[in-house]
Amino acid sequence: MIILKSPDEVKKMGESNAIVAEVLTGLKERVIPGITTLRLNEYAEEVTRERGAKPAFKGYGGFPYALCASVNSEVVHGIPSNRPLERGDIVGLDYGVFYNGYYGDSAITVAVGEVSTLADRLMHVTEESLYKGIEKAREGNILGDISFAVQGCVEQAGFSVVRDYVGHGIGRSLHEDPPVPNFGKSGRGIELKAGMVIAIEPMVNEGSYKVKTKPDGWTVITDDNSLSAHFEHTIAVTKDGPVILSSRK
Repeated sequence: MIILKSPDEVKKMGESNAIVAEVLTGLKERVIPGITTLRLNEYAEEVTRERGAKPAFKGYGGFPYALCASVNSEVVHGIPSNRPLERGDIVGLDYGVFYNGYYGDSAITVAVGEVSTLADRLMHVTEESLYKGIEKAREGNILGDISFAVQGCVEQAGFSVVRDYVGHGIGRSLHEDPPVPNFGKSGRGIELKAGMVIAIEPMVNEGSYKVKTKPDGWTVITDDNSLSAHFEHTIAVTKDGPVILSSRK
């Protein structure tokens, strides 16, 4: 069941997502060679609680930390650790909060120092595909229009879209209907309506789209050990077009 949000609810979700955006901005500034993802996790939780919010992921389904930190071939749901990040790594930072009754959710992938041309291009294309999808999140369009736009951007660049994990609706629950795939056909699926709030989150692999889960039960990695990048925004569909609630600008 898709739950349409009132303008007041969208405003409250903007407040939740503003905290997420603040945390991700701070995290990006702190990603340097030698820092650990465990330290990044501590920073994220500290800022969140200072703002009177709760980390959305901590304890969700048993996940042990506030931040999902996925390094290099890790796609999503990476568990923070004491391993120092090294120059040339890329790290996906996925974060969510619960504030004033509503969830916020967003993700970025960050370079650790100088990275390879391939890694840089992968991050650029993944973020570009997110904005291609957002552009289609308009009242009267079809959900598949978003999926098609993301997939087309990614595959035109020679990369692949993960198919086992998708975006989602969001609101009073972290994951609501509808699922938002990053692949599909234009004109297929439900019609987008004002009041829908969705998290669009391309997960893009350098090589094959196939993934598997590490023995820790959480960390999803590429099946062929190729690099992966992840970007996400929470979007409100409005009569005036898509509004990025988790904007970091």
